[in-house]
Amino acid sequence: MKIQKFKMNESGLNRFFGPLEAKIMDILWNDVEMTIKDVQQMLDKEKVTNFNTVMTVMNRLVEKGILQKRTEGRSSLYKPLQTRDEFLSAQSKEMTNELMDEFGNVVVSHMLDALEDVDDDLVAKLEQKIKELKKEQ
Repeated sequence: MKIQKFKMNESGLNRFFGPLEAKIMDILWNDVEMTIKDVQQMLDKEKVTNFNTVMTVMNRLVEKGILQKRTEGRSSLYKPLQTRDEFLSAQSKEMTNELMDEFGNVVVSHMLDALEDVDDDLVAKLEQKIKELKKEQ
């Protein structure tokens, strides 16, 4: 599943989701399965949120392929199709591929410039990946 609109001026999950969607995903990524009422009660701790609004947003997340919905008795239970880490990994990979396709070497250059601010483990992983790519050529 590919997020259609990435918001550069936002931060965290708000880059991928609307504000309420991000809060709902944050809640669901910290639990196993929840009903709409469960999620609404968690949201109400911060700010009162209408049940129908929560239901609409959660069902839209199902339609987008982000949440899974299953019925148990008279209740519907929702859970994310991916963990937070899987989601962020898939989205960042998709964005990286699109940037590479469109801007090529410029993107690589900027990524390398950004390495000045990262830890040694990431640099070691990059060096290992470069060695692997050289062996394949």
